[in-house]
Amino acid sequence: MAIDFQLLDKKLTAPGSPFEIEEIEVRGATTSVWKNAFPNLRAIIEHSRQFAERDYLVYEEQRLSYEQHYQQVLTLGHTLIEEYGIKKGDRIALAMRNYPEWPVVFWATVSIGAVIVPLNAWWTGAELEYALQHCGARLIFTDLQRAEMLVGTHIPTLEHIIKVRSDDSPLANVKEFSTLMAALNSGQSMPDRVIDPDDNASIFYTSGTTGRPKGAINTHRNICSNQLSGVYLRVRTEYRYGREPAVPTEQIGQLISAPLFHVTGSLAMLCGSTIMGSKIVFMYKWNAEDAIRLIEKEKLNAFGGVPSMPLQVLESPIFPDHDTSSIRTILFGGAPPAPELAARVKTAFPNSNASNGYGLTETSALSTVNVAEDYIARPESVGQAAPICQIKILASDGRECPAGDIGEICVKGPQVIKGYWNNPEATAKTIIDNWLHTGDLGYVDAEGFLYVVDRIKDMLLRGGENIYCIEVENALFNHPDVIDAAVVGIPHPVLGEEVGAMVQLRPKACFKPQELQSHVAGQIAAFKTPVRIDQHHEPLPRNANGKIMKSVVKDLMGINKA
Repeated sequence: MAIDFQLLDKKLTAPGSPFEIEEIEVRGATTSVWKNAFPNLRAIIEHSRQFAERDYLVYEEQRLSYEQHYQQVLTLGHTLIEEYGIKKGDRIALAMRNYPEWPVVFWATVSIGAVIVPLNAWWTGAELEYALQHCGARLIFTDLQRAEMLVGTHIPTLEHIIKVRSDDSPLANVKEFSTLMAALNSGQSMPDRVIDPDDNASIFYTSGTTGRPKGAINTHRNICSNQLSGVYLRVRTEYRYGREPAVPTEQIGQLISAPLFHVTGSLAMLCGSTIMGSKIVFMYKWNAEDAIRLIEKEKLNAFGGVPSMPLQVLESPIFPDHDTSSIRTILFGGAPPAPELAARVKTAFPNSNASNGYGLTETSALSTVNVAEDYIARPESVGQAAPICQIKILASDGRECPAGDIGEICVKGPQVIKGYWNNPEATAKTIIDNWLHTGDLGYVDAEGFLYVVDRIKDMLLRGGENIYCIEVENALFNHPDVIDAAVVGIPHPVLGEEVGAMVQLRPKACFKPQELQSHVAGQIAAFKTPVRIDQHHEPLPRNANGKIMKSVVKDLMGINKA
């Protein structure tokens, strides 16, 4: 029988425990924090030196040890201060694919007290220009494609463009990263900068689904709090089911396929792997077959991303022909997974545990985690929060909802951002009395497990009845031929909206929309059944954060033109 959460929390957070909690004042509010969390991100990179001889990063034929990586971080940190005059709090932007230079720039920037601004590598030149002007970045590190977009632009604060991996493609007024790193500062110590836990560490720009993207300010405390929360939630699950948490005796290998400019890729996966001394493997571009080959070649223990990625691995024709038995952890994030995915993963990877969670840019990545037996038992839940994090559900009239009632998910804790860069109006609207109003609909059950139902703006209203897209999508996912699904509203002159859907099917599956409609109608109320289902022969359109772009889905279905 599983042990009660409250008893475990009391035991694991007791004074003297590695997970001891203390109450301190953060930005004028009494806040529960981990007493033993890293004080800042610089402490994490210093901590990583104990793994000096281990592989830190593998990218194609390149292999970098922890010590080699540290020396590059050290060199760049000194260069930023001594040659470019970077001061504490200055913004340094970063826009490139998941190249090995990405973490070097990230760690060097935050280790000298400057603020890293990871920019979406899928953006257009105009979008990059907007963000650079908005945050006032002094430097940008970029790859050739992004550098070409920025040549000739006028951004008053931007002093230098520095590009990587393209020395043979010179651009006017663009410096080469290799030149900066020509002479490693071996033997020197990190530049002497005092970094407070509540100093700004990063600015991540939101997806910008409505209006201009907003720059979410993550402090060192925000990010470091979440690192210990992730460990705590997994340790608690082990104790909950009567197991002693094992300290890994061998290095863990982690495939990071999520883009590093998203908090999942950088703050959750990159930072967490660095703390653990894991081997990190990057891919030039996500491809299920390449991922399978890398898992076998590098004996990787963990992979994941948006739920469609593990599904593509399972559905790949080469999956049965390769040894993937080293996998121990499969992580889902960025989008709601189909409820049956956890069971499918357990069957395909019997030695593994699936893990799902909930988080936002504004919560510095994950706020809840659902793992192992708890995930198998509640596959529709995103799990529980760590004891330093509070979650409440608010009804539209502002009252707090009882267990089981749907309302807006609100989050409070040391992982919640300071606010939005140069946008006090958006900050005041989103963070009220230290509670982050997420814009997501959900509910909490009697044991404190969180369930995400929909985005408030994505919910459909048909004849006065609320329809939550995720409920219909889950019903479609239950069909054995459906790999991916998106539900959208179709305008109706009387009802306001009706339910439409687009699906991606497994290879060679026969598309029978009436059969899919009957399948859905057998699971949920008739008025929620899609009146129209279209097939898409490629993966459904998603943004860089893994969220389905429903406006694009509507365009593909011709709904926006109707």
